[in-house]
Amino acid sequence: MTKIYLVRHCEALGNLSRVFQGRTDLDITDLGEKQLEKLSERFKEIKLDKIYSSPLIRAYKTALAIRGNRDIEIEIYKDLSEIDGGIIEGKPFADTFEKDPVLKEIWLNHPEDFAPEGGEPMRVSYQRITNAFWDIVNQNKGKTVALATHGGIIRCLLCKLIYDDISKLITVPLFDNTAVGYIEIDDSNKIELKFANDYSHLPSDMLRSSSRPSLYTMREN
Repeated sequence: MTKIYLVRHCEALGNLSRVFQGRTDLDITDLGEKQLEKLSERFKEIKLDKIYSSPLIRAYKTALAIRGNRDIEIEIYKDLSEIDGGIIEGKPFADTFEKDPVLKEIWLNHPEDFAPEGGEPMRVSYQRITNAFWDIVNQNKGKTVALATHGGIIRCLLCKLIYDDISKLITVPLFDNTAVGYIEIDDSNKIELKFANDYSHLPSDMLRSSSRPSLYTMREN
């Protein structure tokens, strides 16, 4: 059995200021630091063979917290990077959507068609993370690995694994900061999602105001 932990990065400055963070390489916040302490505690007793991380600093610091003091390799994997927002990179969502209501409509109601000028279309991100996931699985048969990555990318991956239909993307909510998902893959590549968007390691005062339990929030048993 191959075991994969999916972990969204901790709170970063772009989350706090509500900008399209994408590939903009912003550092983490003070709250993010505290979230990582709790995440590190959660993973302390989990046996891991390897950790893969997006090259962006918010994900890499999350990977370091997952590793803790253990001697576990962290491999930078560029295809775990967040979607590239092109001309809206680093810009406030409110300003962007006020200037471009069509883009707002697509982002909110048809995210599969999101394709910002100069950036990466969501459909490309969807295929990119799918390819990266199976590459990592095939390189780590029978092992347990963690992926430190991004909300949009995890959303695309789970949409692929659950529905195999990008038009269902709107039904897959984003993970919260440092939320964890866990997948098992057997020798025939059958996938079982054991839990998703589990942020039970965080006390309520470390959750951003947007964090709300939902039917999609699946706790670790």
